[in-house]
Amino acid sequence: MASKKDKQQRDLFESERGFRLLVEGVADYALYMLDPNGIVTSWNVGGQRTKGYSPQEIIGQHFSCFYPETDRANGKPSRVLEIAERQGRYEEEGWRVRKDGTFFWASVIIDAIREDGKLVGFAKITRDITERRETQLKLEQMQKHLAESQKLDALGQLTGGVAHDFNNLLMIITGSVHTLKKGIGDNAKFQRAVTAIENAANRGASLTHQLLTFARRQSVNPQPINPAERMEAIRQVLSTGGGSGVSLAFDIDSNVWPVTVDVSELETALVNLVVNARDAMPTGGTITIGAHNRTASDDTGDHVAISVADTGTGIAPDVLNKIFDPFFTTKPIGKGTGLGLSQVHGFAHQAGGTVEVESELGKGTKVTVLLPREQRQPTSGARNLTDAGGSGTVLLVEDNPDVASVSTSLLEQLGYTVRRVTDAETALHEVELDGIDLVFSDIVMPGKVDGLSLAQRLKEIRPDLPILLATGYSDAAANARGNFPILRKPYAIHQLSQAIANCRGDVTSQARERSASSRDSRYGRARRS
Repeated sequence: MASKKDKQQRDLFESERGFRLLVEGVADYALYMLDPNGIVTSWNVGGQRTKGYSPQEIIGQHFSCFYPETDRANGKPSRVLEIAERQGRYEEEGWRVRKDGTFFWASVIIDAIREDGKLVGFAKITRDITERRETQLKLEQMQKHLAESQKLDALGQLTGGVAHDFNNLLMIITGSVHTLKKGIGDNAKFQRAVTAIENAANRGASLTHQLLTFARRQSVNPQPINPAERMEAIRQVLSTGGGSGVSLAFDIDSNVWPVTVDVSELETALVNLVVNARDAMPTGGTITIGAHNRTASDDTGDHVAISVADTGTGIAPDVLNKIFDPFFTTKPIGKGTGLGLSQVHGFAHQAGGTVEVESELGKGTKVTVLLPREQRQPTSGARNLTDAGGSGTVLLVEDNPDVASVSTSLLEQLGYTVRRVTDAETALHEVELDGIDLVFSDIVMPGKVDGLSLAQRLKEIRPDLPILLATGYSDAAANARGNFPILRKPYAIHQLSQAIANCRGDVTSQARERSASSRDSRYGRARRS
């Protein structure tokens, strides 16, 4: 009959055997032991599954083989054992290496094992949490995009709320300046004062425009263009932006795909990037402007990469994630508004693209604007326009009396007779009375019918009537894109003249197309009869 001591030993053996089988059978965790020097002394199925080593291959090897080369070189494996011995436990997440050389993101726990106060080894638990980490990173990225979207939306509401009124004020200033210029003659003192007012108003309009573009609230007029042709057309402007001491180089493919953008926004973005590159090279250097096709490597589609690279000071890593924030600048006070790169960011995203930045301190920065490829071919050259006046009667629909006064003055200087009304209902009545050759309406107006709805009604009633819309800012302007021409406030007399010429020319072309279509239809019926 077995003694009590034998039974205890047997129970202990069975307990240890059961525990060993349990540990060895765990497949999701690498559970193994190390001796005090870090040599692997046991290995389970989870270790083989996670790290690729069989027990015969790994037992007797130092556990540092699980660490990347850089960690081994800086002595990290020894340090973590020292921490585990001193504190009793070491925990971390980090990269580990499998037998085949591939990396995985691991959750690691190392416990110090002692008997009678003496260190006898370490118990180590490793779990592959690569998928969890990737999910977390994706979630963080989504949260970042959401935060950015919310920031842009808040900024858009803020800027949009004041932009309409602010641009109306600038409209009054710039329009009045034009009138003053004609009345002050050759008085040099007055000429300088008027020029200063004009420059300040233009600067204010530019700042509002850039802020609205960043917030993606700016009304734009996208069209298919050839980037190489547009960049060549403003080569001189870009060279001027580069300034003295800076050489400008162009690296543009001859077969660059078309893109659909607002031309003025693209040109402004390029100028902003060139000026930023110039400022990053206080002792001179080279700015390289490039345009290349980038074929899709995933489901993002083909893009055109337009880049501006400099050989300047570079951007510090802690600053890199702030450079597109509005009003953020590293330039001295008075040397920059912090809206240049904001405009670039807003332009790219409003055009359906994005912006990439590569920078190295002391070597330079490269900013790349990625724009989606356009399958349609660009239209031929723009219509020849002049600032010479016009004739006929313009119905001006504007509720702000000061803006109406300025607009009336500009239209009359161009040779037009002006009838002014303050709301859409009265405008419809005036058109019914006839004698109106063109309707020029603000988009934002009091009452149930805004300028865009007025234009849509007029198009149904009088498809041959030219309609030009104006706005300082309006969400409704985005819905008018492609249907009606939009003139941005504040506008100068030559811009108003060109917009009217464009508007009338478009209506004439449409009338010819309708006439030709009708004639072809009648001719077809005649042949069939």
